[in-house]
Amino acid sequence: MSSQIALLRGINVSGHNKFPVARQRELMRDLGFDGVTVHLQTGNIVFADPGTPPERTARTIADRITADLGLTVPVMVRTRDELAAAIEANPYPEATAEPKTLHVVFLSAAPADPAPLEALDLASYAPDEFRLSDREIYLRTPNGSGRSKLADKVTRAPLGVTMTARNWNTVTKLLALADA
Repeated sequence: MSSQIALLRGINVSGHNKFPVARQRELMRDLGFDGVTVHLQTGNIVFADPGTPPERTARTIADRITADLGLTVPVMVRTRDELAAAIEANPYPEATAEPKTLHVVFLSAAPADPAPLEALDLASYAPDEFRLSDREIYLRTPNGSGRSKLADKVTRAPLGVTMTARNWNTVTKLLALADA
């Protein structure tokens, strides 16, 4: 059986949007999802593919979080195959040796106008770099993302889509969980 992966944005960060792991599991089971695994406490949920389009699954989860917890939490869902394709498309394979320096920013949709990203002067942010792919942005920050001015610019770019970032370790772990 295939899996879907829900990526929740902005939960359990600095004491805001508290959504405990046990409650994440419970909510998913209450929605009728099977094979639920929560990875870390920051909103990474792997579950059996319900056969619905990921966008509809995301709306169902987000609506239930709002109804049950009163939180507005953006949710993005990828199928197992979409996540595997994102991993395969990594334009920085050399960065996987230091996985904390590589992030995938998942987008709710392909940006209609990527001009805000295209306008960035990448030379001024070196050695940091990024690449936009359909619904992902790959962000390489050799000196760490916490100090990266480019990471901030990329994740706050006004692209008209919702974004949530995961480091490479988390992305590959989610695929492993989907394949388990």
